[in-house]
Amino acid sequence: MNLIDPWSSALVDYEKLIQQFGIKPFQDVLGDIEDPSLLMRRGIIFGHRDFGRIVKALQEKTPFAVVTGMMPSGRMHIGHKMIVDQIIWYQKMGAEVYIPIADMEAYSARGVEFEESRKIALEEYITNYIALGLDFSSKNITTYLQSENQDVNHLAYQLGRRVNWNEMKAIYGFNGSTNLSHLYVPLIQVADILHPQLESYGGPKPTVVPVGPDQDPHIRLTRDLAERFKNQFHFVTPSSTYHRFITGLTGGKMSSSKAKTAIFLSDSPEEAEKKLKTAKTGGRESREEQEKLGGVPSECVVYEMLLYHLVDDDQELAEIYKQCIQGQIQCGECKMQAAVKVRELFEQLERKREQARDEALKVLEG
Repeated sequence: MNLIDPWSSALVDYEKLIQQFGIKPFQDVLGDIEDPSLLMRRGIIFGHRDFGRIVKALQEKTPFAVVTGMMPSGRMHIGHKMIVDQIIWYQKMGAEVYIPIADMEAYSARGVEFEESRKIALEEYITNYIALGLDFSSKNITTYLQSENQDVNHLAYQLGRRVNWNEMKAIYGFNGSTNLSHLYVPLIQVADILHPQLESYGGPKPTVVPVGPDQDPHIRLTRDLAERFKNQFHFVTPSSTYHRFITGLTGGKMSSSKAKTAIFLSDSPEEAEKKLKTAKTGGRESREEQEKLGGVPSECVVYEMLLYHLVDDDQELAEIYKQCIQGQIQCGECKMQAAVKVRELFEQLERKREQARDEALKVLEG
């Protein structure tokens, strides 16, 4: 069985992931959701574990929570917007929202000092979350630094009693050179996910964690520990959903550490437009081939940008897809149209981010 490493940037075979690790196709539950999000209905969210519990809570309007962390170690790129879009949808659906800021993970795994993590979280992440539409003024949203949440740290210490070195090594690939702080981080992340079910937070409830497939080791460990401590805490085993990675501008995975692959949310509208115009397309080698054979949207970064972020209307997107595969539009023309859309998105984001800065500073004051 292949190891999935949550700290690497390797590309993932989604079908193999479903087969090897028991993730279920999200398509199986899509029809039970009254108002699915764009990412759900377009297949960008491709898999799940026990999402039926969340569907039931949505249908019955009973309490449930969503937990998703932010890693304050670098700049947010447009791929990270997928997580924010999902949180916004869950917030609208009435979920209790928990957003841990993973400053302990950033310190142990990335070498980022705690004060720097706080600064990045405020100036880069929370500001962009607000600009993208997440409502931090809601009573049902909790944001905290891992290092400052004693409930999470105490729970992580308790959970550690039921995990041994061999298990951590098997799940994460830890070895003799792994620093001890890093060994402790997975337990903090498990506690992040499970602590909304403590009595002081309203007690056991369905909880969903939207992640990329690289984070599945954390989900598996969390689900195992929820079962092991069920008699003590009465945890409901957490659910999870899995979304596809957005392709980088040059192909491969988009990464904050590889600037040429990414459009950053803090880029100016001009920079975002310029970067999109350099993106890899799924076009043919000549105009004649394009008209005869059509383009290949599944291999086109520009189409993926439209699919994930730039076109809300499904009919409009279907028309773009049809024109591409039938050779009715050349890649240059499609790219120019997408560039206009990305510029408009980033103009709006730039304005809202300026308005969000003061609000962001208040989020961690309490």
